[in-house]
Amino acid sequence: MLVLGIGNSLLQDEGIGIHLLHFMQKFFPAFPDVTYVDGGTLSFTLAGDIEEHDHLLVLDAVELHASPGTLCCYENEAMDHFLGTAKRSAHEVGLLDLMDIARLTGHLPKHRALIGIQYQTFGWGEQLTRAVRHNLPLAGRLAANLLLKWELAAHPPCDFRQTPKLEMVK
Repeated sequence: MLVLGIGNSLLQDEGIGIHLLHFMQKFFPAFPDVTYVDGGTLSFTLAGDIEEHDHLLVLDAVELHASPGTLCCYENEAMDHFLGTAKRSAHEVGLLDLMDIARLTGHLPKHRALIGIQYQTFGWGEQLTRAVRHNLPLAGRLAANLLLKWELAAHPPCDFRQTPKLEMVK
């Protein structure tokens, strides 16, 4: 599983993905098989990281036309649809471009999701705005729950296919 935080932490809320990534690394470091990557403002070099994983969780600032701090979580086709219809990136390379590269090379992660927070401003500064900072822990728990869901689906605690049959003793 790849957790990819993206954004520019020098432009206040543009760095939401990076701040959320650091939150995840600090409070949820023990997830097995999870790789945390600071994707910065994205580049084509991330295509290899994306293609190597079956699970991709992207953390980013989003334009939802909602109040600052509003959270969203889009999985699989819903993520693809959101990326295809929402254009708000200040990044060098768009996330949609990276997903298209993965799709065209046949390496699109089977399980993918975007957890985003509605930004307030992209002004100069390393601190998130108050509304965004307030909801960062909630976004972190949302991301952790999604990773746990994927982990349990990949390694179910009870595999019913191997459950022994009960037989009546005669």
